[in-house]
Amino acid sequence: MGSVLEFQNITKYFPGVKALDNISFKAYGGEVLAFLGENGAGKSTLLKVLNGDYQPNSGKYLLDGEEKHFRSPHEAIEAGISVIYQERQILLELSVAENIYLGRMPANKFGVINTRKANEMAQKIIEDFGLPIQATTKVKDLNVAYQQMVEIMKAYSRENLKVICFDEPTASLSDAEIDVLFQIIEKLKAEGKIILYVSHRMNEIQRITDKVAIFKDGCYIDTFATKETEEQTLVRKMVGRDLGDVYSSLDRDKEIGDVLLEVKNVSSDYVKPVSFTLRKGEVLGFSGLVGAGRTEVMRAILGADPMRSGEVYLEGKKIVNHSPKQAMENGIVMVPEDRKLQGLISNLSVSGNINISLLGQNSNKLGIISSKKEKERAVEGIRDFNIKTPSPDKKILELSGGNQQKCIVARWIATHPKVLILDEPTKGIDVGAKSEFYQMICNFAKQGLGVILISSELPEVIGLSDRIIVMRNLRVSGEVSHEDATEEKLLSLGMLGEEADE
Repeated sequence: MGSVLEFQNITKYFPGVKALDNISFKAYGGEVLAFLGENGAGKSTLLKVLNGDYQPNSGKYLLDGEEKHFRSPHEAIEAGISVIYQERQILLELSVAENIYLGRMPANKFGVINTRKANEMAQKIIEDFGLPIQATTKVKDLNVAYQQMVEIMKAYSRENLKVICFDEPTASLSDAEIDVLFQIIEKLKAEGKIILYVSHRMNEIQRITDKVAIFKDGCYIDTFATKETEEQTLVRKMVGRDLGDVYSSLDRDKEIGDVLLEVKNVSSDYVKPVSFTLRKGEVLGFSGLVGAGRTEVMRAILGADPMRSGEVYLEGKKIVNHSPKQAMENGIVMVPEDRKLQGLISNLSVSGNINISLLGQNSNKLGIISSKKEKERAVEGIRDFNIKTPSPDKKILELSGGNQQKCIVARWIATHPKVLILDEPTKGIDVGAKSEFYQMICNFAKQGLGVILISSELPEVIGLSDRIIVMRNLRVSGEVSHEDATEEKLLSLGMLGEEADE
């Protein structure tokens, strides 16, 4: 029989927030147990208590009947517990092998590190994973997906591994890489490891997990057998209501006006010439496979990447954006896909993140920032976007992913844009919070904004968009109306396209 992990009456407080409320349940070796709940339900907090990042205010946890109290992640790792977080925790300047064996590189009796042996050991793991990378490659030279796999291999390499926890592990992985990850999870499961899996992707939970533990508002609700429980039942237990068809229930009563944005043959070093129009009050979807060029064309429009050709017109007037700041001043803003690296100012508060683009508006003629104005704008953003935080002064990284995303949206809406670009806006956000974001997007369009929605979730882009542009091979391969859009049609255009290959 495999190991047993037991949580007993775990409670964790933060100032103004009860993050975990008397959590008690068991996880067993040889099973994959999903943690399912809305953002802020307590899933990631419990993982951080388990691995020593946080200390519980009360309660305890036992591994194979032995009570544990880890004061740091290092102590947890030494006891056989590893957590793979959404945020990458690797050293980019080191090689793959050096990252995998960091702190435990093989050495001879004189303490001299045997790099060759480390490379050989790492390459064996890489081959087990079926990855086309080398142990000697620097991690900074790998794409995000492979960097994530290095973290997983690092945990996998530990001989004493008893518990491995995955916190949204597939967010940066392709379907093929997800298949590899799931093969490794199945191997770990067969070896009797305890596997905790946090994800908002219901299809993944149905595919890889044996049981689902439901969390709501910091409380543990119950555990269900995945195969014996309907997906809608799990969602209802998680959010406390039946979401039904989130798209049909949206208030989309609006008028689509004149052309607001016109993009003519815009290209950069990263995308071929692209043309499209966006109207006032319209949600224009951008669909396509990863790497199709959707984000790249937006970066060219914003001035984040230099335009090599083309023209951009806003309300009939030609504009040139040499930087995202200039694009903001012209009325075009973008909520990026990677909120951790590109969206958040991690060392600032909620207020600081909302106000970072409003320094000019919050300052007097001498450039002195008014703290009163900043507080007023922060309170307004928190209210308008229903951001769950005890205070505007709360550190942004202490909020759930969904509330962090709301802060970024609040920041850009406060600049009164004409065009709002949303790049994978619901990535890593639970199904309950997604419905709130969907209505928010519809409301922006009703207010007359032109909204560009980049999404890899086909039901999402179909359900929200008035028109959909499909990209393939760094250029537009087709356009589909809301009425004619189907998953099959979008996939066909994204994989086969209508343009001739060069």
